[in-house]
Formats: sequence, C-alpha cells, structure tokens
Amino acid sequence: MITPVVRRISEYLVKPRGLTQVSNQTCNLTSWDIAMLSMHYIQKGLLFKKPATLLDEHAFIQNLLENLKHSLSLTLFHFYPLSGRLVTHKTQNPPTYTVSVDCNNSDGARFIYATLDMTIADILSPIDVPHIVQSLFDHHKAVNHDGHSMPLLSIQVTELVDGVFVGCSMNHAVCDGTSYWNFINTWSQIFQAQPQADEYDVPILHQPIHNRWFPSDCTPPINLPFKHHNEFISRFEAPLLRERFFHFSAESIAKLKARANSESNDSNTSKISSFQSLSALVWRSITRACSLPYEQKTRCRLAANNRSRMEPPLPHEYFGNSIHKVSAETRVGELLENDLGWAALKLHSAVTRHNDREVLQSVQEWLQSPVIYQLGQPMEAFVVMISSSPRFNMYGNEFGMEKAVAVRSGYANKFHGKVISYPGREGGGSIDLELCLLPHAMCSLESDEEFMNSVSISTTLY
Repeated sequence: MITPVVRRISEYLVKPRGLTQVSNQTCNLTSWDIAMLSMHYIQKGLLFKKPATLLDEHAFIQNLLENLKHSLSLTLFHFYPLSGRLVTHKTQNPPTYTVSVDCNNSDGARFIYATLDMTIADILSPIDVPHIVQSLFDHHKAVNHDGHSMPLLSIQVTELVDGVFVGCSMNHAVCDGTSYWNFINTWSQIFQAQPQADEYDVPILHQPIHNRWFPSDCTPPINLPFKHHNEFISRFEAPLLRERFFHFSAESIAKLKARANSESNDSNTSKISSFQSLSALVWRSITRACSLPYEQKTRCRLAANNRSRMEPPLPHEYFGNSIHKVSAETRVGELLENDLGWAALKLHSAVTRHNDREVLQSVQEWLQSPVIYQLGQPMEAFVVMISSSPRFNMYGNEFGMEKAVAVRSGYANKFHGKVISYPGREGGGSIDLELCLLPHAMCSLESDEEFMNSVSISTTLY
C-alpha cells in the first residue's frame, strides 16, 4: 500500500500591501522574546470542509488561494514585523551582541499550496494524531533563530479530497499565542470583508500594538553575553511519541471544578477555576501513568499570560511575547496520595502568586543573567507542561468554508509530558487537550479510571 504524501504545488512570497513608513524600522526584542530563540515556531492549523455544492473544484481552490493571498497581504499591513527577518548585530569594541527584527528589505511571508490524497476522516478518525499532520506545516523542526534566513511567517494551504487545511507556522521569538490568534482572527476578518484590490488599510477589531515593553531601567536593544549563536542554540529531536486528543465537555469540567473545590479544605469553596481543576487531573493522571518513583519531584507548569497581571496591564493587542511559566512542585508520592483538590489548590496558589511584582522580578533576574530556553534540557523533576489556552478564538475563523471542523498542531515544541489546550468545537466551556506521551505512558493513561471517567465523547460531527 502506497502511503499518501503531501505534494507542494506552488510557493509565493507575500509582502504587506500598502507598506507605509511605520514599518520601515527595526523591532527590538524583549527578554520574553529573546528567551524563545532556541524553541520551535508556533504551528497551529485549521481543518475545513469543502463546500458541499461545488460545481468546479479547481475554480474553487484557485479562487480560495487568490483570496487568501490577497487578504494575507492586507493583514501583514497591520502585522508588518511578520514579513521581516531576524538580524544579529555584533561589535567588538565595546563588545555587543543584539538580536532584533529587521522590517526593511524583507522578502515577505511564505505562502504554499499543497495537495494530499486523504480525507478529513483519515485525519480525524484515528485514535492517535496521524504522523502526516506534521507535513501540513512548513518550517518543520525549525527553531526561531532560523528566522535570520527563513520567513518569520509561513502559511501552508493543503487541499484534501474533501477538505482544506490552513497551517500557520509563526516565529515564537516574535509573538506568543495571544498575538498568534489575534493575527489569525484578523486575517479571517479581512478575508470575510472581501476588500477591493486597491484597498489596504482595512478597519480591524483589534489593532496590534507594536511598541514592545521594556522595564523602565532597560534601554533597548538588549545586549546579550554571547559571541556566537552556537552558544545558545540547540536542535531538539523528540522521541517517538503518541499524540492523542481528549475531549472534556462543559458538564464534565463543572464536575471536576466542584470536586476540586470541595476537596481543597479551603474556606473559599469556589475559587479554584475550571482550568486549574482540569490541569490538576491531568498532572496527577500523567504522573501516575508514568510509574515514577514516589521520591521523585514532579512539576506542573502552566503558560500564563502576563498582560493582565501587570500594573498597568498591557493591552490584549500587545504584539509580542508576554508569557511566563507558572509552576507547582511536589513529590510524586505526595501528589498521588492526596486528592484532586490538594493538587488543584497548589496550582491555584501558583497562579495567584503570579502578579506584577513577580513578573518584574523574573524580568530583572533574566536581564542580569539571560537564559535561552532549550527543548529537551535535562531536568531534576518530571514536568507536565500545559500550553496554549481554551480562551483563544480558534473556531471563530472562517475563510469562505464556514466553521473549521478541527484544530491541529505540528511537530513544534512537543516532548513527553507536553499538553496543548484548545476550546472544544461546540463551545460552552468545553475543552480539548492534546497529550504527547511516550507510548507506554499513553497506554497506561488510557487505562486510568479517574482520567477516562472525566473524558467525554464529542458530539460534534464533521
């Protein structure tokens, strides 16, 4: 049997339409941005069903591609750093080493059209995410530092037999998940507005803010203590993982929240959130499935948005990275011998402590001793890392094909213990989690009664 492969048909470079003088500048990177240079690009994509009443599929695809490219060009007018490239400036006397985004003389964002002889069911029906999904994204295994020579944004549109997958790879040193989905939401808004060819400054709901945040005592650009990128860039190869989606209905999550708050032994019996309760379940279940020694340390890390925690808060539209890893730690035995509420309260306490003072302190510590995050770095504790957010507007994006039937991610930034959160397609507070585990751990998790009793059967049909 011949295994289907993704065939690239065409490739274009898309520049911002109506490029104005404001984009002819250098965009300085913050500590939050620079720390991501050795991580992978963000890779998320939307799977759409082709319209049911197509008379001419070829004409539909050609029209779709032209409209996507045109609206992408208009969107880049607002998100112009994505059409640039990273640049490193070095001097010897005095010694300096800085990394920034050069918005001048860039080639633009990459736009790829590809085909795959598979159906939507071939992608969504298997229990595990098929390996072919990784091929639905460009920049496979690229790290953010590669943005010196590779586009900071690459869109791959893959035509399936009965669907279309729009995969977006965006440089994580330039933006975080909040900025990423603001870009996708804006692109969808502009696409649906169907502006005329001579228009470029199309009104949008959430205008990105490109003034990067630096502490008052920090004058950009940030000078790094390096002489060559080999000192802080590494290439991570993930082990063979099983990747599987688990659906949690709003009703199931509400039960978890009620249970966590009742078990937390705290006078305020409703302060533990739904997501903290679900995260505690995942932390305990994955740790149990890995059969770790009871004396070993274990951590649960949540990707927290700094914007609302700062004083004054950064706007939601702030374009760039503004995230921090909030962490709760204990020993395996203590985690498993206590109940769900105990674990959820530890996570709640960690989130509550993450305020303006803690954000500023972490930035100051980084500036004194810059650290570039490394995938696969040896750790003294087993880590469950929960990233992305079910609050992101993923299913509100339509590109002439109605609501997406699913969201999928690429190879990027996955390792044993990684969990990616998404809103459930039916909304209402439902959540989908993508778990990445070694095969033996996934098999154990699938037999975990506490975990599987909370997993729901999705009622969404594509």
